[in-house]
Amino acid sequence: MRGAKSAKWVAIAGVVALTATACGGGSDSGGNSGKVDPKGIVSYANGEPQNALQPANTMEAYGSVVINSLFTGLVNYDKQGNITYENAESVTPDKSNKVWTVKLKPGWKFHNGEAVTAKSYVDAWNWSADPANGQQNSAWYRDIVGYDKVHPEKGKGTGKTMSGLKVVDDNTFTITLNTGIPYYAYKLVYSPFYPLPSGALKDPKKFGEAPVGNGPYKFKSWDHKKSIQVTAWPQYKGANKPKNGGVNFKAYTTPQAAYNDLRSDNVDTMPIIPDSELANFKQDFGDRAIEQDFSAINTVNPAFYSKTFKDMDVKVIQGLSMAIDRDTIAKQTFAGTRESASGWVAKGVKGYKAGACGEFCKFNPKKAKQFVKDGGGVPGNKITIQYNADQPHEGWVTAVCNSITKSTGVKCTGDPKTDFQADTEVRDKKQVKAMYRSGWVLDYPFNGNFLADLYGTGVDGNKGGFSDKKFDELTKKADAAKTIDESAALYQKAEKELVNTFPGIPLWYNKTLSAYSKNVKGVEFDQAGDPVLTDIEVFEK
Repeated sequence: MRGAKSAKWVAIAGVVALTATACGGGSDSGGNSGKVDPKGIVSYANGEPQNALQPANTMEAYGSVVINSLFTGLVNYDKQGNITYENAESVTPDKSNKVWTVKLKPGWKFHNGEAVTAKSYVDAWNWSADPANGQQNSAWYRDIVGYDKVHPEKGKGTGKTMSGLKVVDDNTFTITLNTGIPYYAYKLVYSPFYPLPSGALKDPKKFGEAPVGNGPYKFKSWDHKKSIQVTAWPQYKGANKPKNGGVNFKAYTTPQAAYNDLRSDNVDTMPIIPDSELANFKQDFGDRAIEQDFSAINTVNPAFYSKTFKDMDVKVIQGLSMAIDRDTIAKQTFAGTRESASGWVAKGVKGYKAGACGEFCKFNPKKAKQFVKDGGGVPGNKITIQYNADQPHEGWVTAVCNSITKSTGVKCTGDPKTDFQADTEVRDKKQVKAMYRSGWVLDYPFNGNFLADLYGTGVDGNKGGFSDKKFDELTKKADAAKTIDESAALYQKAEKELVNTFPGIPLWYNKTLSAYSKNVKGVEFDQAGDPVLTDIEVFEK
């Protein structure tokens, strides 16, 4: 669910608004005013990644922020949403948007000196698509001809390579899709489309513990549940060369511990301020506090395979949604730093349109209770919301549960898991008892990323087991549109359809709320909520 590295497809007005609301992001005035040490190490408050560090097997924030520091893909996108070419010289579709020709910039190498070629991409994608290799992002190749032979929905595959991938020469390959997709180049931003060196396929276990990338930073060490360290790579060919000597991703088990370290200048920045400090952090950090929009949305999603939600009438879920007083919780729990969501797509991406959820995302306790009753109620009259306890979720989960219980009489409690790794493992094993906290950050700035990639039948991001043929047909039509604008409009119709099935209950649009220490300057976060690590400068000590 992560992958983007810099602010992207935001309308100009949105960019202006973002800048206007930013509180100190990137300002140099609040910290040390001494000389910059180009070899200085940035420390970032992170957590333990769920999986080994493989680009196609990372679907969570702790791992993706490390992966994105080590690898550079074919393309990215700028603040206006235009494609930028990184390792690719060009990515060009034919007239039908079905056959895409990729030309690489020559001379790029992996950190071990191996050349980055067309084969580095094609072999990596074929390997990652093979279910035998257990890569959780493998469905991202589903658009490519031959994916169903390598990775069928049921049974064993009949091939090891996707026929839609062809190496033309060292710096050129083609991608043939099952149907034309006008926005396909944007999908290539995401980490499953990164290249891999040959050694990664020969010994993936070793590679996952010490990955070799082609990005601005080179892997140094991984002390599990303590830190991952990377160093700036002098031979890097990309434009975003590091302005520091490396990054220490420090693993914290609680956001409060990270905040305390940030306040003491023992860590340089963190992804999100804990709820308990939201009312204080601007005072604590002054112009080193950061508040800015980014394209993410919070939901609570039913596990449709669970005893609680299996065969449940959608009226019950609609009722639970109307039972949540989003505005009051945003004000009291988040100190006014959240905006109530009115649909399933995050703000700031192409195709976003407010109001898709309609009345079902508005607080109406009387109607909520009636809908739950008319739908047959909740089995046992109780539900739980699973969340990871290493980030500040307990407060709002409790508030949501209290609102549901008060409005409908359905007993609701939180179901905490030790950390994000434990939380996601329960989801992957389909052992969620009733509902789970979900937060989705853009992989690419298009509304389809929050729809087909989250709620399509069988896709990797669909952890709740949701399936609806009508929704799948609508997204398929959207993908087959001739232009990006037509596709976005058709995806809006698909989003409207979700009010009839409710695969998740929209809660709030996110903001990046962070700060930085007196040790550094130039700290900014991108539209995906990730720190732009290469731009951070460290003061001499």
